[in-house]
This record gives sequence, structure tokens and C-alpha cells, in this order.
Amino acid sequence: MPPRLHQPIPQLRRVVFTFHVIGKVLPKISSQSSDKWRCHAVNVDCRRRATMDGIWTAEIDGGKRYPEFGLGSGNGMIKSLLEPVGLPCSATSATISIIRGRTRSLDVATIKQGTTKFFSVLMLAWGLVADIDIESEKFRWMGSARFDVYGLQRIICLRQYNGRILFVPAPGFENSGKPASCSVDKEPFVSDKALGYQGPDTKLEVMEWREIKGPFVSVWLHNVPWGAENTLAAPNAKFSDGFLDLIVMKDCPKLALLSLMTKLSDGTHVQSPYVSYLKVKAFVLEPGARIDEPDKEGIIDSDGEVLARGRRSYKCDQKALMSYDKLQITVDQGLATLFSPE
Repeated sequence: MPPRLHQPIPQLRRVVFTFHVIGKVLPKISSQSSDKWRCHAVNVDCRRRATMDGIWTAEIDGGKRYPEFGLGSGNGMIKSLLEPVGLPCSATSATISIIRGRTRSLDVATIKQGTTKFFSVLMLAWGLVADIDIESEKFRWMGSARFDVYGLQRIICLRQYNGRILFVPAPGFENSGKPASCSVDKEPFVSDKALGYQGPDTKLEVMEWREIKGPFVSVWLHNVPWGAENTLAAPNAKFSDGFLDLIVMKDCPKLALLSLMTKLSDGTHVQSPYVSYLKVKAFVLEPGARIDEPDKEGIIDSDGEVLARGRRSYKCDQKALMSYDKLQITVDQGLATLFSPE
């Protein structure tokens, strides 16, 4: 039998969810409710995709928060929950944590482009990490080894991308990058009752922005420490500190990059002189084309799903939620709730 929620969630309708706990698929549950209930924030399918590699998420109704389950085939979220208390990343540990019923808060990032919004709980990647994550799908028959094999191929044939990132640094990181002005999208007036949660009410235009210009090898934003069971992407990340951890890699020799990849398992890659590691409150990505092939662009990946595909990128003929263009990210501290072992 699938796990039972402690309270009904009427605002989810006509959707079939598949629960994953450490890669084990439990029976599907169909949530049916009256048509008088609206699906808040974004349509339900996008909401499900936004959290496929993070948590199963109940939509937010009038500020209410519901406990969630740690999910995903990469298991980054559940690894981040279990590792600090010394529990193995296993289905047994995850199940016991759910049965105990303890919860903890989790930051939620709102990714915005025009009127399109996407809610993320795990990560956003552009450049090397996104290319490996998405393009290695062609080798899915290899299992998890596909990441290592295709990662080696991508390092040998290394790509760099033009572009610019802007960010509002967290306290202690004010000297990162260079001062910059940032034009941000202002929120149009909407009825909360009609559209539900729209993201944090952050006054981006009055914040002190910094910038880093490309070319870039990789840009990686993380909400929790682990990106997968064997990848400690952001060792200083916290579940609900109101910040995202930003890992930036620019000029890096291929041999040094190979060495960095071996250090992902213990998080020491962030100590490399080729890596900039900081915390940010808000973030803007302005992606560009490859420096060696200007007619080709990249992929923007969030929570393991393609958010945007650039010109002549992998499967560029497939429709994505957003266009390969400027997008902005803000953080709502402790908005979601997770079942947790502590």
C-alpha cells in the first residue's frame, strides 16, 4: 500500500503521481477532486516536473504547507537528509523517516522568465553539468555509469559558453564578482485567489547586484548539499537558510577538470582555484552560445529536467518550458516541508 497523507490535499486534481523512495517505485495514486479547486502556482504537470529529482510537492493553498516525501532517481534530496545523521541512503532508512513523521523546512526557488514560472527545490545547471545530465540520456542503458562515461567524453571535448551571471551575494560574499546593474522583471498585479502562490515578494530592483562574465565551463546552483548519492555538489548548502549555493567554473585545464570530477564525492572540488563557490539570495542567468561554435547554444537543466534548449543543442526540436534566454531566480526561505530523520 502507498503511504497515506495525514490530511487531504483538495487542490490537486486529475493527476497521477508516482512516488519514488530511493529509486523504488510505489503504486501510483490518482488524486481526484472537485473542479471548484484550482491548481495553484503552475499547472500540475509542470509542478511535478519541477520536483522529479527532489521532492513530491503538494501545491500551496493560502500559505498552507504540507509534508513532502524525499524523491528522485538521483536521490540527491534524500541523501542530503540521511547523510548528516549517519543513516545509509536506502529505501529502509527513507521509509522509517516517513513513518516517524518528523519534518523540516526547505527553501523553494522560483525560476521566472516573463510570465512563465518554475518552482525548483534541488538544483539548476548550465554548461558542463547540464550537458552531462541531459545528453547522457542516450546512454541510459548503461545505468548510472552513463554519467561517468559521458562526463569523460565531455571533458575531452570540452565546451565553453559565452554569457553573464548576476547575483545578490549573501553576507560574507559581498566581494565576489564585480558591481553591476541589473534589469529585473517586475511582477504584474495578479489576484492571489485566482492564481495562488506566485513566488517570493522580493524587491530585486533595490538590491546590490554583482556580476561574473563568461566564458563559462559550468554554472551550478544548489539548494541542498548532495546532487546525487555520490555527488556532494554544495558542501555548505543548508535546507532553509534562504540562500542558494553557486558553483562557477570558468577557465580550467582538462587534466585539472578530470581531477575535480574525482573530488565531487567529498565536496573538496569547491576548494580548487578554478572554482568560485558562494551563496546568493537572487540570481540572473544570461546564457550565450558556445565559444567554438557560435551557431550552437546549450541546455538549462533544473531538478533533472530540461528547462530550456538553445539552438542546435541536444534534442533542440523538442519543446521546453522556457526559451534559451535570460531568466531570474529568487528564493523563498523555508516554504516547503520535508519528512526528515531529524
